[in-house]
Amino acid sequence: MRPVAKRRKAAATAAVAAALFLAAVPSASHAAGPGGSKGGSASGGQDGQNITATTKIQVSTPGSPGSARTGTLSADDGNWTPPACWYEPAFSPKEIEARVKAIDGLPLVGDMFAGILNAYYKDGTPYKDYNLDKQGQGMFWASVVNPKRKDDPAATSCDKLPFWVANGATPSEPLAVSPQVLAGYAYDELRLPDTTITMKPGDRSTVNLPTWTWLDKSTFKPVSVTASIPNSGLSATTTATPVSLKLDAGTADARLHPASGVCAIAADGSIGAPFSPDKANQTPPCGVTYLRATTGSGPHKLRATVTWKVEWRSSTGQDGALPNGTFGTSQDVTVQEIQSINR
Repeated sequence: MRPVAKRRKAAATAAVAAALFLAAVPSASHAAGPGGSKGGSASGGQDGQNITATTKIQVSTPGSPGSARTGTLSADDGNWTPPACWYEPAFSPKEIEARVKAIDGLPLVGDMFAGILNAYYKDGTPYKDYNLDKQGQGMFWASVVNPKRKDDPAATSCDKLPFWVANGATPSEPLAVSPQVLAGYAYDELRLPDTTITMKPGDRSTVNLPTWTWLDKSTFKPVSVTASIPNSGLSATTTATPVSLKLDAGTADARLHPASGVCAIAADGSIGAPFSPDKANQTPPCGVTYLRATTGSGPHKLRATVTWKVEWRSSTGQDGALPNGTFGTSQDVTVQEIQSINR
């Protein structure tokens, strides 16, 4: 293609994108609903030369998420991230027609934009009369950007203009919304409980005496999120299950229990074990022994990080695994010395 022709094609694409953007009527809503659900309706948008829509994906969690669920997962696999963009059903033929007609009266640029859009959606290249004769038989699928990944370079990968997909048909487009896309979207929406651990003795340890640590087994249960496209029957549920707790003493002057610092989750869901006086001479199954006092240096930052195994299952019967994820928090620990008097 000659350079002039390339420039004309690029200009036409940009004009189409701008025209649909100007004609769009926002209608998105992401307010949380009963039972911990939220979602929205598609609205038009533009990003560079891309015509986009606001996602219609709805997410729900069993019951109420609860105020204690504060964290999001960081994937252990640094090469994997939840999807940054995809294509999903966005506009009916009447909506495409309305957006084109809405710009006819715009000053200066209205006629030019309308002409370009009509050529694309009305005059047969590639669609005729906005596919109005197919109203109710399908949708124009448009590019959607994950709002949490809008700064990800991959968010620009969905650069096609809205394309027609008949009801019940599976688009050949590899970036079209799918169970895997929904599962990855749900991964981003998982909310995990705080990992503040219980310690004995409290937040003040003693040099060379083990500090027992544990987590409430009633808090650390599997967490699920379901992502779905309304009126499509397509959904995926992503579930994170806690598998281990890793301790970081916050100083090299400490011994971890076990030595790896990784405390396994017991069959009953507990992590570590509560301290009781009869265990005073025992080594804790999960804990830390500090070897130096913090006098003059300030408290240590004891970090507790839980690893979560992540799996998904979709309404189509497909299932699979996603990368394990971690979420952790830190808390201050002051270490004191035992004072004694020599006679």
